[in-house]
Amino acid sequence: MRKTALLAIATMTSFAAVSLHATAQGEQWEKDKSYKLTILHTNDNHGRFWSNRHGEYGMAARKTLVDSIRAEVAAAGGELLLLSGGDINTGVPESDLQDAEPDFKGMAQIGYDAMAIGNHEFDNKLSVIRKQESWVNFPFLAANIYDESTKERLFKPYKVFQKGDLRIAVMGLTTEDTKKLGNPEFMGNIAFTKPVDEAKKLLPELKAKADVVIAATHMGHYKDASFGINAPGDVTLARSVPGIDMIIGGHSQDPVCTDAQGALISKYKAGMACMPDSQNGTLIMQAHEWGKYVGRADLEFKNGELNLVSYQLIPVNLKKKVKNAEGKKVRVLIADEIAEDQKLKDFLKPFQEQGQEQLQQKIGSVDGKLEGDRGVVRFQPTNMGHLIALAQMDKVAADLAVMNSGGIRDSIAEGDITYKDVLKVQPFANVVSFVELTGAELWDYLAVVASKPVDSGAFAQFAGVDLVITGGELKSAKIKGQDIDKAKTYRMAINSYIASGGDKYPAMNKHAGYVNSGFVDADVLKGYIESHSPLSAKAHDKGNVVRN
Repeated sequence: MRKTALLAIATMTSFAAVSLHATAQGEQWEKDKSYKLTILHTNDNHGRFWSNRHGEYGMAARKTLVDSIRAEVAAAGGELLLLSGGDINTGVPESDLQDAEPDFKGMAQIGYDAMAIGNHEFDNKLSVIRKQESWVNFPFLAANIYDESTKERLFKPYKVFQKGDLRIAVMGLTTEDTKKLGNPEFMGNIAFTKPVDEAKKLLPELKAKADVVIAATHMGHYKDASFGINAPGDVTLARSVPGIDMIIGGHSQDPVCTDAQGALISKYKAGMACMPDSQNGTLIMQAHEWGKYVGRADLEFKNGELNLVSYQLIPVNLKKKVKNAEGKKVRVLIADEIAEDQKLKDFLKPFQEQGQEQLQQKIGSVDGKLEGDRGVVRFQPTNMGHLIALAQMDKVAADLAVMNSGGIRDSIAEGDITYKDVLKVQPFANVVSFVELTGAELWDYLAVVASKPVDSGAFAQFAGVDLVITGGELKSAKIKGQDIDKAKTYRMAINSYIASGGDKYPAMNKHAGYVNSGFVDADVLKGYIESHSPLSAKAHDKGNVVRN
C-alpha cells in the first residue's frame, strides 16, 4: 500500500519529510538503510547554450554547478539523476541556424540522463530530431508519440536507471497540443495520444520494475488543473494517476514554487525559498526556462518510502538591478557567481561565433519599441504584429495579412536593428504564402480567426483590414475603407504554419488559390526593415481591430 503523508515544511534547506513512495516488487534495497537520492532538472532551454549579454545562465556555468553538486552527492554516498523537461529547440539564432547542435552536445557534456520531448522539438522534421538524438548519449523519452500508420511508438516510453541499490524509472510524456503547436508540415503520420491514458497503462509496469517512478513531462503546470484552452498539464496528470512519485515538467515555463503552507508563489523571484507543488502525493517541479535555474531535490529512500529532505531553485548567475552609490542602476549577482566550465565554453565558442558577423550587421533602426513580448502580443494588437503582417502583405502584393501571435517570439528595442534581432522575433523559418479568396470565403475565414482567444498563440494580428469584433464575433470587416464585397476576389498573406492548419486556423494550403511564395518569414521582415528604415514605431500602432 502507498503511504502518503504531507507534513509542514519549515525552510528551503530543512524541510520535514514528505512521504511519497510505495514498495516496488523485487526490491534490492536493504531494510532500515537510508539511501540518498538527488534529482536535478531544467526545462525549456530554447537555444540558450550561451550566456546572455549580462553574463546570465549559459551551459558552461550550468556544467560547473552540476559538476559541483555531483561531487558533493557522491562524497555523501548518494545517487544523482539529471533530467530535462524538453523544448531544447527554437529561440536563439545561433542555435536555430545549427539545429540546436550546440545545445544537445552541451547537454551530453553536462551529463543529462534523459529528457522529455517538447513540442518545439517538432519545429523540425523527424529526420532532424533523429539527428539530434545521434548527438547525445541519453534517451529522448515519450510514451505518447506514435506513428499513425504502424501504431508503434516513435521514441522510448521510459528508461529504468540502476542507481546503487535503487531502481528509478523515468517515463516521458509530451503535451497532446503538439499536434496543433508543432509545424503541421512536419507532423505527417505522427500521432499524440493523451498522456494521462499512457501513464495509467504504464504505471503498473514501472512500479513492478522500479522503486521510484518519475514522469519527465512537457505538458505545463496549471494551477488547480485550470488548463483553459491548453491540453491538460502536470496537475491533471498527478490527480488522475496516483502513484507517480515526481513530475519533472516544462512547457508553461514557470518557476513552480509553493510557500511553507503549500500555496503557489505567483511572483517568484530568484533567491526566495521554494517548495515543489504537491498533488495527490506527487511532487511537481519546473525550473522556469532557459537554464536560468537548476532545480535540486534532495531525497531519502528508506524501507520503501521516499521522503523529500530539501528543495531549491538554484539561480545560474542571475542578476538584479540596484542603484549604486551614484544613483545609477547597475546589475548585481543575486547569488554567488558560478564560474564557467572552460572546456565546455571552448567547445561551444565556435558555435556561438559561427554566423555572428552576418547576424550582427545593422539592417535598420526604429525610434521606439516594437512590442512582441508574450504577455502583450497574445492579448492585444501590437505594432510588431502589424509590422510583420504588413511586411508579408507587401512581399506578396496582398490586400491584407493575418499573423498568429505565437509566431512572434520577442520584441525589438529602440535603436539599431540587426538580423539577429529579427531572427529572435521570428525563429521558426515559416514561409510567407498567400491565398486568393472570394469575399464570402474571406469573411468566413476572418470570422474564425477573429474569435481566437487571448492568452494563446492563436490570437491574431492583422494588417490591411479593419475589424470590429463584439463578444468574439466578427461584426464588420473593411479593406481600404470598404466593406468586403462577397463577390470580389482578395489576396490574403499568411505564413505556411497557419496555412497548414497550425494553431487550429482554417487550413488554406489545399485551396485552389493557395501559393507558397518560397520566402522565409524572417528574411521578408529583414527586407522590409532594410527598405523602410528608419522605422516609426508609432506608425505601426494601427487601431485596425476594435473589440467590444
